[in-house]
Amino acid sequence: MNKRNYGLITAITMITGIVIGSGIFFKSDDVLTYTNGNVLLGVFVFLVAAIAIIFGCLAISQLATRTDKPGGLVAYAEEFVGIGVSTSFGWFQTFLYLPSIAAVVAWVTGIYVTQLLGIEGNLENWTLIGIITLTVLFIMNILSAKLGGYFQNASMLIKLIPLLLIAIAGLIFGESGTVISNDVKTMGEAASSFGWVAAFAPIAFSFDGWIVSTSICNEIKNSKRNLPIALTISPLIILVAYVAYYVGMSTMVGPETILEQKDASAFTAATMLFGNIGAKIILAFVVVSILGTVNGLVLGYIRMPYSLALRNMIPGSKILAKEEKKLAGMPLNSAIFAYVITLIWMFVHYISQKIGMRGDVSEIAIGVSYLNYIVLYIAVIRLAKIGEITNKIKGYFVPILAIAGSLVIISGSISHPLFIYYFVTCAAIMGFGFLYYQMNKNNIL
Repeated sequence: MNKRNYGLITAITMITGIVIGSGIFFKSDDVLTYTNGNVLLGVFVFLVAAIAIIFGCLAISQLATRTDKPGGLVAYAEEFVGIGVSTSFGWFQTFLYLPSIAAVVAWVTGIYVTQLLGIEGNLENWTLIGIITLTVLFIMNILSAKLGGYFQNASMLIKLIPLLLIAIAGLIFGESGTVISNDVKTMGEAASSFGWVAAFAPIAFSFDGWIVSTSICNEIKNSKRNLPIALTISPLIILVAYVAYYVGMSTMVGPETILEQKDASAFTAATMLFGNIGAKIILAFVVVSILGTVNGLVLGYIRMPYSLALRNMIPGSKILAKEEKKLAGMPLNSAIFAYVITLIWMFVHYISQKIGMRGDVSEIAIGVSYLNYIVLYIAVIRLAKIGEITNKIKGYFVPILAIAGSLVIISGSISHPLFIYYFVTCAAIMGFGFLYYQMNKNNIL
């Protein structure tokens, strides 16, 4: 029987800590790009995305409170949809979703490290630092799971410092009145092009991670009551923090400067507020925050191939399921496999940036993940139809709005220049996963 250790407050802080990461620091300029520099339109997109995610959280919580199986998304698909679909989801998580996000966030570490150390900021240096970051964090988590966990807990607190400082200072000292006044006048023109729809993709990246939080359901006290509350309150807290940072940054530095300097604008804002030395300190906090995000991804990813291997859902399951006794049972082969796949996605991301593609490779994976969520939302509706969920609001209203929200976020990915290529790749990998299940269904647990 699972030991339930976490109360409502702890659940809220855990979920908030999982979601708040690196995305907001390097996606604000992308949001402004898609909204033609209109800050208010960006706030509107943030609000719509948050609402979509809240209903998604509530819908998934209906599944999470009905199973004690660990594994999050893959476990819910296995329990409420089917093992074949679960295998497809597992392949998607293993070969696309987790490694592409880990690669991109590690690459972003390079952007801020070069700013912090005064190194020339170019694609090659960012990529090299990203590879070094991945290598160090994979080794750290392989050698000591506890050390990786300690670093994760410390970075969770540190990541809030630059976010709140820039947000509060920007709102107090920035020219918010002027920016908002100008945006009101140009709102109609900015919205008429519909290019702003693409802003849902980077915002979805910033909010990404909420699905991971449902995997702690079996450790929450009175989860049927507390998990839905936590999954409602947490996105609202995150929304307030993100919008405050986004508006504070935009009013302090100015939309034009952010569009020109892109990821360097956070350093510019910190310099304006605290001088060169203070800005370096803030930037150091940002770097630690991003490292914490990469570490969290590595922490979860190194066990994903292992998790599939235990169910015989992946080729080479016997090798990948092997535990290393000298490393306290660490699935070393699974970790090495995850590291190699992440490096491959780092190379793909490097090529996409080299040829000047807008956005990054992870945005497509996140967009496609919302298609997977729709399958689970439909499972909630099915449970309502058979009387397993008796509350009509929870069984029908919530999942229907979650589906609508997912379609809105997916619309942002469709406008991405790389969408068709990566969508085909995602569909192919998930198809191979399902085909593998069909060929080996007698051996899959």
